[in-house]
Amino acid sequence: MKNNVRVERAIHHMTQAQLAELIGVSRQTINAIESGKYVPSTVLALKMSAVFNKPVNEIFLLEEND
Repeated sequence: MKNNVRVERAIHHMTQAQLAELIGVSRQTINAIESGKYVPSTVLALKMSAVFNKPVNEIFLLEEND
């Protein structure tokens, strides 16, 4: 799965730590999500969707092998 979390953070002038605090996870979790090492739960994806005011499928994108 690909994601646009890093891009969305940049658009919103937000650090990993700031996003992490808003959705209740660690900065390391945000880093792992952005690098594709961790697939967030539905709850985390929905929280990010609310923070960025975008649908989940515009932040997280399925790849052919998913």
